[in-house]
Amino acid sequence: MRPRARSRLCNDQLQSRFAARRRSVCTLVVAGIGAIMLMAGTALATISCKVASPAAAAGAGVIARGDPARVQVTADEFRLVLSRSSIKAGPAIVELVNLGEDEHDLALRRAGPGAVTRRINVVTPGGIGELSARLRTGRFVLWCTLADHRARGMRATLLVR
Repeated sequence: MRPRARSRLCNDQLQSRFAARRRSVCTLVVAGIGAIMLMAGTALATISCKVASPAAAAGAGVIARGDPARVQVTADEFRLVLSRSSIKAGPAIVELVNLGEDEHDLALRRAGPGAVTRRINVVTPGGIGELSARLRTGRFVLWCTLADHRARGMRATLLVR
């Protein structure tokens, strides 16, 4: 009788140990699934934010903070034509396109005291010159400095807001 009692006792102990292990394994599995779902949810939320933000910004026509304002100045005998009459203050790119038969350059100066004159060097016919500068708010006068080009009408005004 004793051997059977022992085996029954051993079987009961083994069954209770297996039951405890099964419960802990189930707990770990459920916790693991929960953690995976939480991480996946966080990853999806992060991905959707990163994808949505640039698309939303692009769709709204928002310009990134560091993008320079641009204006193109077309030179022809004897006139300057601006692609736009005003630009935003800050970093700017002024492009001179020479569509004329003569060489042209471009001078740019803010009206008012302490003004600095900026220049795009001589551009040959069919050529392009460029100036990158930080422009402050104000009215800027643009002109061709060569020979009598300014007197003959090669001047324009750009408003920087």
